[in-house]
Amino acid sequence: AVHGSRFEEFLKRAMLHAAPVNSPADVAWFLASYAREARARVEGQALPALDSLRMALEKALGITFEGSRGNHFFRSTLVQTLFYGVFSAWVLWHQANPARRDTFDWRSAAWELHVPMLQALFAQLAMPQHLKPLRLAEVLSLAGALLNRVERERFFANFEEAYAVQYFYEPFLEAFDPELRKALGVWYTPPEIVRYQVERVDQVLRDELGLPDGLADERVYILDPACGTGAYLVEVLKRIGTTLAEQGEEGLIGATLKQAVQSRVFGFELLPAPFVVAHLQLGLLLQRLGAPLDEEQERAGVYLTNSLTGWKAGAEQGQSEFPELDAEGAAANSIKRDAPILVVLGNPPYNAFAGVSPQEEKGLVRPYKEGLIDVWGIKKFNLDELYVRFFGLAERRIAEMTGMGVVSYISNFSYLSEPSFVVMRQRLLAGFDKLWFDNLNGDSRETGKRTPEGLPDPSVFSTEYNREGIRKGTAICLLVRKAQRAPLPQVYYREFWGTRKKQELLESLTRPNLEEQYDFVAPVVENRLVFRATDVTDQYLEWPLLSDLAAVVLNGLMEKRGGALFAIDPAALERRMRLYYDRTVDWETLDALDTGLTKDAAGFEARKVRPKVQAAEPFQQERLCRYALRPFDTRYCYYSDVSPLWNRSRPPLWEQFWEGNSFLISRPKGVASPEGIPFSFTRVLGDNDFLRGHAYYIPLLLRRVSLAGPVFQSLNLAGDSPATANLSEPARRYLGALGIADIDADPDSALLLWLHALAIGYSPAYLAEHEDGIRMDWPRIPLPAHRDLLLDSAALGQRVAALLDTERALPGVTTGSIEPALRPLAVIARAGGGALDPNAGHLTLTAGWGYPSGSGVMPGRGDARPRDYSTAEREAIAASAATLGLSEEEALARLGSHTYDIYLNDLAHWRNIPATVWGYTIGGYQVLKKWLSYRDERVLGRSLTIDEAQEVREIARRLTALLLLTPALDINYVRIKAETWTWAV
Repeated sequence: AVHGSRFEEFLKRAMLHAAPVNSPADVAWFLASYAREARARVEGQALPALDSLRMALEKALGITFEGSRGNHFFRSTLVQTLFYGVFSAWVLWHQANPARRDTFDWRSAAWELHVPMLQALFAQLAMPQHLKPLRLAEVLSLAGALLNRVERERFFANFEEAYAVQYFYEPFLEAFDPELRKALGVWYTPPEIVRYQVERVDQVLRDELGLPDGLADERVYILDPACGTGAYLVEVLKRIGTTLAEQGEEGLIGATLKQAVQSRVFGFELLPAPFVVAHLQLGLLLQRLGAPLDEEQERAGVYLTNSLTGWKAGAEQGQSEFPELDAEGAAANSIKRDAPILVVLGNPPYNAFAGVSPQEEKGLVRPYKEGLIDVWGIKKFNLDELYVRFFGLAERRIAEMTGMGVVSYISNFSYLSEPSFVVMRQRLLAGFDKLWFDNLNGDSRETGKRTPEGLPDPSVFSTEYNREGIRKGTAICLLVRKAQRAPLPQVYYREFWGTRKKQELLESLTRPNLEEQYDFVAPVVENRLVFRATDVTDQYLEWPLLSDLAAVVLNGLMEKRGGALFAIDPAALERRMRLYYDRTVDWETLDALDTGLTKDAAGFEARKVRPKVQAAEPFQQERLCRYALRPFDTRYCYYSDVSPLWNRSRPPLWEQFWEGNSFLISRPKGVASPEGIPFSFTRVLGDNDFLRGHAYYIPLLLRRVSLAGPVFQSLNLAGDSPATANLSEPARRYLGALGIADIDADPDSALLLWLHALAIGYSPAYLAEHEDGIRMDWPRIPLPAHRDLLLDSAALGQRVAALLDTERALPGVTTGSIEPALRPLAVIARAGGGALDPNAGHLTLTAGWGYPSGSGVMPGRGDARPRDYSTAEREAIAASAATLGLSEEEALARLGSHTYDIYLNDLAHWRNIPATVWGYTIGGYQVLKKWLSYRDERVLGRSLTIDEAQEVREIARRLTALLLLTPALDINYVRIKAETWTWAV
């Protein structure tokens, strides 16, 4: 396939050989194509001649090019630098004399690159003894010939008008090496974002720090610590130029900007390729202003260095074989330690190259972890994303070193509210006086890239050249620290949604009273100092977290094997696993099944894992278990705790999976929007992603604990001990105060609190009143002040649990005499009437409900047709409503004013699924639509069975019964809220 792609590109280049080349986009494609050819020649080749350069770069930048990824990164970096060096040299060659008629010689490119570091790097890479063994001279000659074909006058007319980077960095890297681009988090920052950040920084320098010239003030030293191609630095210079022009300056603007870019406007960059482009952009800007840098004596203040190291004295790397690299590092370290940086701004990278992790870098994150466990009770956290280190750098530089200044970053928005970042928020509040946050949303996980109204909400990084943008939601922070500290920090927050976010950001700059566009936020300890504007009542914060009620809370299983360890059909799963365990079955036979068991993954070398598993245990029939994959989507799994067959096998969860036990499911934080109900219930093993945001399983009872660990040891349970209640000491004291004693001997009493939690969690009134509070943490549960209230609530919770329990039939709902409102629901029918023939494919899902995507399944649009209820359907609803003490109108308010027919294909459909039932969402998953997405023919590979087609009816009936129960659940919640026990830990 690789050779085929190279051949196709060769043919395309050959066919276009005589075509005119005059647009930046065309040149970028050709250069990327030649660069891909160069990379293909370099991959797999030994590079002993470049070992000294490799070691020097590792030493200077604090990275290691280890393993296959490291080798790929190093080779890709070399090729990028060669091609960007040639391109930059060609641009500078043209700018030196636009009317010239001689031809450009790529071999002399080093002469055109005026920065000593660039000259040395390019010269090393372009040495004949390095290029010839790799057969790169031929490819570079072809690239040089391409550049000599360019109609330069037309090309540079377009090139000057556009942002050079739009054509010559992100799109180039996307075409050249898309996987590396994704791995490094290389995203071109849209010009609207860059301009907005620079303008806001300029404003607060004037308004908050008393510097009336803003960025133009010579006392303002600016650093972009991840400058990439220099977009922020260029915009800073433009802002300074605008200020000078507004003050009446004219002839010396270019000279002043040249002085600034050499002495107080700095950028650091780790990757050589964007480093080349940054110097090119800044050089072109100054040249256009009539103040070009002197090629012998002057350079822009952009340095090839690791921004996250070298800030403390004594961190020098020593001498290398390349004096230019040593000089570059020394100059960068001098700026880090001595320059009075007043502004830190930019777009920090989202991911790190795997080799980047020296101790000094880790030290930037360490303060954000202090107290997470012992003070805040957060035992699981993830602060490894690279942008967090850049916050640590900015905080240290401004708050600790300069003592005053401004920070403006656009980054992942997770730090605004996620529990893991509470100490980081605490330090930002302590280190800065005024903090503004522009939440730009656009997150695929939290909102599905949809506005609250359901309209598209793309990433702000979505551009004409990168329509997808990035998956993560983003936010812009603006942090100000004054020399005279304020007694309390002030926090301001606002949100942007939809397709015009970038334009709206810029428009907000021109409106009066900018600060009034924000909500004032008062972060408090009770909500973990979140920066988002929230509506959380004091009463809610007094209630215990769900996790506070349990002695043990367990993670769900994590497979990461492409679904190979679970299946809808238990017989198919059994056959697959018997083959896997059978030593007489060769690898090729197993590999032909095309499952994740024979595919390498993170921490999983497939060929090595199989013999390890076979040596540890035989196939065991009893390990074929029911498995809760998603709400109401229960399958079968094969369980083994031999690591790493499962990515995370969770032995403690397996220990508590036994006949008679069950689990309440919830999550530590809401990540989906809409999330729907953040609770569920099951009797079986369950998946880590049963709810979006990681599902946690609370065993209602505990026994048979054979694993070590302080939590389990403290319970003092023997291997054959009788079941005991999974309740914390404060929860036990609460029940004791209500006169409910000896809960370990009485299973019914042991379950009361958990059934009560289910009743509260399924109350729409509770969910609506406390939406913000529920989203930010574990849900908080009000405890009834009286025994009778608790017993009544638990009885309702028992009904909720029964409706959620896929392992037990439910009289009146799924078996026996079905309740009137449920009887006509989700009736499988043929369009136009008549019988359906499963053997003729009539139950095949071809209406576009789902499709395979990478390692998962994506839901499709499907075919859901809304309509009014028929007379018979309304009469059935009215009959059931009457038995529940509801009017027909009250029942319809819960079920929806209309219904849907859900089509499998052009012929068959499920008739009458009420609107609210169809939209019912648990843990971020629209239950029925998610179920259907996994059964689309493109995913399942077959038609539905009769039982599977009827399963949709069963799910619809259970969900309808849940909705008809909600009036009682709301009344129960309101009663308890009025008489709540005062929780004390």
